[in-house]
Amino acid sequence: MTDIEHPETFHGLPVLTLPGPDGARAEPLPAADAVAWRLESDWEGDPTFATLWQHFLDTVDTSRVRALLIGPWWQGDYESVAPVIDLLTGHADRFPALRALFLADVVSEECEVSWLIMSDITLLIEAFGQLEELTVRGGGERIEGRTTLDLRPVRHTSLKKLRFESGGLPSSVVRAVGASELPALEHLELWLGVTEYGGEATVDDLAPLLSGAAFPALRHLGLQNSEIQDEIAAAVASAPVVAQLESLSLAMGTLSDAGAEALLSGQPLTHLTSLDLHHHYISDALVERLGNLLGSDRVNSEIDEVEYWDPEEDDERYVAVSE
Repeated sequence: MTDIEHPETFHGLPVLTLPGPDGARAEPLPAADAVAWRLESDWEGDPTFATLWQHFLDTVDTSRVRALLIGPWWQGDYESVAPVIDLLTGHADRFPALRALFLADVVSEECEVSWLIMSDITLLIEAFGQLEELTVRGGGERIEGRTTLDLRPVRHTSLKKLRFESGGLPSSVVRAVGASELPALEHLELWLGVTEYGGEATVDDLAPLLSGAAFPALRHLGLQNSEIQDEIAAAVASAPVVAQLESLSLAMGTLSDAGAEALLSGQPLTHLTSLDLHHHYISDALVERLGNLLGSDRVNSEIDEVEYWDPEEDDERYVAVSE
């Protein structure tokens, strides 16, 4: 099982990759609001992303587009996503119906998540005031002068679902999320990653999120894919935000018995409909206790590729997504 993949559906719509200007298609394109449109540049040749973008504007009634995914945008060497953000923000008025955006729908065969050259997404969020769902893949440290993911605190009254998928989410982004005004936000998911790839967020950086005061409508919180997963679990065990949640994810990280014990000895979790812990390092005995507490059908304790791990032989633990 991999946690980095192309979605088959997005915002409740089937994903369709737009054929390039020279692409042959036996059937006509579907209605603009019937699919989630995915744009990807051919990194080995034409078209460039700018050409593909113009083709999209000329071919599809973008005033009806509800969901959009941005795939690979470079040709040859990896390039910053900044020009793509400029195209999106520069044509925001062409997308009055846009409700969902996935920036960097890229899998490892195309580019490792830590190699994606990201940029400041603040203006992107501000440009689409009716956006309800945003997924951003990528993050990472600054390497050889490359730009990385950045965000300033924003106010956005429509955003309901926000996901950052990263092998190293910058602490500045975590703090900016916590300082943002997002009164409609119901679902927040942060893949925090590892320090090697720029994921330096601490439990202190998460304090505004854990307080419960930042996002009153929040019903799902994912603090996952972290090398400090035990520390996060200990903080969550007494965090006020838990009382308002319906589901919680501490998956994909280095969660061990220490974190599991903190959850079991902390505040009640029995109101949760789902506790996602997949990819963990918890002993069978504590997995069983968690299952008994909530009901095994409400706890995802799949261990995936970490099932080989033996604490007596190997004390090094890994997150699900890093490079």
